[in-house]
Amino acid sequence: MKNRRSLILLIAAHIVSAIAQGISMLAIPWYFTSVLQEASLFGTIYAGVTLFTILWSIYAGSLIDKYPRKNLFLAITAVGCLVVGGISSVGFITGTIPTFLVAGVFCLTICNYQMHYPALYAFSQELTDKSNYGRINSILEVQGQSTNMISGGFAALLFTGINQEVLQAWGLEWISIEVAPWSLHEIFLMDAVTYAVAFGLILAIRYTPAKSGSTAIEPAWQRLKEGFRFLRERVPLFVFGNFAYSIFAIVLVEIFMLLPLYIDNQLEKGPAIYALARYVFSMGSLLAGVFIRWVFRRFNYIAGILSLMAFSTIWFFVLSATNSLLLFALFNFFVGFANAGTRVLRVTYLFHQIPNHIIGRTSGVFQMINILLRFGFISLFALSFFSEENNVVYAYSIAGAFILLSTIPLLVYYKKLTSRRGEGNSAN
Repeated sequence: MKNRRSLILLIAAHIVSAIAQGISMLAIPWYFTSVLQEASLFGTIYAGVTLFTILWSIYAGSLIDKYPRKNLFLAITAVGCLVVGGISSVGFITGTIPTFLVAGVFCLTICNYQMHYPALYAFSQELTDKSNYGRINSILEVQGQSTNMISGGFAALLFTGINQEVLQAWGLEWISIEVAPWSLHEIFLMDAVTYAVAFGLILAIRYTPAKSGSTAIEPAWQRLKEGFRFLRERVPLFVFGNFAYSIFAIVLVEIFMLLPLYIDNQLEKGPAIYALARYVFSMGSLLAGVFIRWVFRRFNYIAGILSLMAFSTIWFFVLSATNSLLLFALFNFFVGFANAGTRVLRVTYLFHQIPNHIIGRTSGVFQMINILLRFGFISLFALSFFSEENNVVYAYSIAGAFILLSTIPLLVYYKKLTSRRGEGNSAN
């Protein structure tokens, strides 16, 4: 594979920073929901940063096409190291971190994601030959979900400590050991250090693009218009890029807003179950990254995505109607599988349809629309109604209904999508 060493360094940098980011992003929602008992406040913060990222995603998508992707990654990791490290130092000096600074780390990481993941896929496409698109997307999904699994495990150990509840949740009740939980500023320090390590790995990348493409020099708004223009001329592709993204939109809201509430109010369990749920979710996602192309080898990309969306819908409705810990674990596993599977199939399809020199601009369009959808759901679920008693189950029903409705436009354009040049006869 061309640029093999560069791809290894890129993936290594992503793994290092993603582990610590994942732990921080698990700790912060639980801190607001369970420690501060401020689920509505966190919902408001999440809605606010999501609204801001509508504009940020537009600009970020255009930057991905304007500047070398390596330079963007260096900027992301440098800013993350300095800001998160600075906030961590406040905790070490004063013994605590003010709530607004905790929210600041959350907001920074969300904004980071809006640049990081589109740039990661664009950089990978730039480094990879067309024949390896499916393979590299599966590799990225596997390593991404592997880091999520590690994050889930470490989160249970770090922000809950090691005690009998944690050991029992992991099936290790025969062990007798106690370890004090880490404070937020200690977790943030680890996050900052991994940003620094990732910076060094990215700096070492040397590569020759696997394909040539023009560099965009127009203003950001003009580049966004070009992305819209490209998609407006390809309506089925526009429909696919947005509605095949529905599981991802819902999962982000579910992880940060609904999951802590469901565990706290419906299951009446503690933070160990929260971390374990993320671990199981990542396990399902990891298996999807490994096997998704094999599972749907006899299907086209669109059929595979529709199947996974229908599967997710069923599990959201199941969870809304039960309070079983076993079904909760199965929900996280299978929705993790479906979310990762649709991501691999969706991105691979888009790689075949969209040239590399405009992939950032079109990704910006898809990101903007996805963020608007998430903002709507976050604003809805931030209502105090959903945090009262076990009313969170209604949110899961709404989420399932949305995914189900999102299959309709894909079915309408199914024939056009499966007949597009480069789509292929299977998801292999």
